[in-house]
Amino acid sequence: MALASMTGFSRTQGLSGAWNWAWELKSVNGKGLDLRLRLPTGWDVLEAPLKAIAAKQLSRGNINANLAMTRGDSAVSVRVNEDVLRAVAATVSRIAREMDAPPVQLESLLGLKGVMEIAEAEDTPEERKATEAAVVAGFEAALDALIAMRASEGAALGIVLNERLDGIERLTAAAEANPARQPEAIRAKLAEQIATLMAGNGKTFDPDRLHQEALMLASKVDVREELDRLVAHVAAARATLAEGGPVGRRLDFLAQEFNRETNTLCSKANDVSLTAIGLELKGIVEQFREQVQNIE
Repeated sequence: MALASMTGFSRTQGLSGAWNWAWELKSVNGKGLDLRLRLPTGWDVLEAPLKAIAAKQLSRGNINANLAMTRGDSAVSVRVNEDVLRAVAATVSRIAREMDAPPVQLESLLGLKGVMEIAEAEDTPEERKATEAAVVAGFEAALDALIAMRASEGAALGIVLNERLDGIERLTAAAEANPARQPEAIRAKLAEQIATLMAGNGKTFDPDRLHQEALMLASKVDVREELDRLVAHVAAARATLAEGGPVGRRLDFLAQEFNRETNTLCSKANDVSLTAIGLELKGIVEQFREQVQNIE
């Protein structure tokens, strides 16, 4: 399966009967799948099937899906409540005669509430069903386009992540080969420090004791385990990227493990050169972690 990002955008539109419809989908990072539908009044019946469709194809991401519906025809129905109109007209005419007032015009009466109703044309059940089917099909097309964009961005992210893994691998090898890791180097450094402290007092330090102290210090600063784990995590991350699909959570876990081993390496470093490698490694691991947050 292809690697997929969690960010994307798509738009589809169409015509069904008297209705123009348009879908707009936006996707951003999320810990789980959160589909937020904005449907016009009267179209809420589509919410459940649309969420079921999305859940089958997506596993993570915050998805905002907006549906716009506009009626393309201008057909309206006009209904005049003649009984009410006659009753109102008779009453108004009687009052006008009693008050010797001019007669009221008919158009004034038509504007009264309840006398005349104007409504948009309504769909037949068959037309409504066909429009709902078209809107759902449009959502599926928009979802396919969104998934395609997420896959395209995921492919680009895969390249970036592999480059970061190359950097982690390179720095791990540099730490492995660093001369400061060798017991002899630790012993020489310890001897130099002791010689500086004891300079001028005429005392000497037992070489055997010095060797023992050097070995103890070497065991405390040994990063063999951390380096082995970094190598193993790089291999696991590469295999996960090659597998593809919704692997973001696994990659995030590996990013945390990279960070843990790198922190330990820095804390154990007994030389400025090894510390420099650890700090550079921390920077690349953080870049890896940030990019992983975009993976589905």
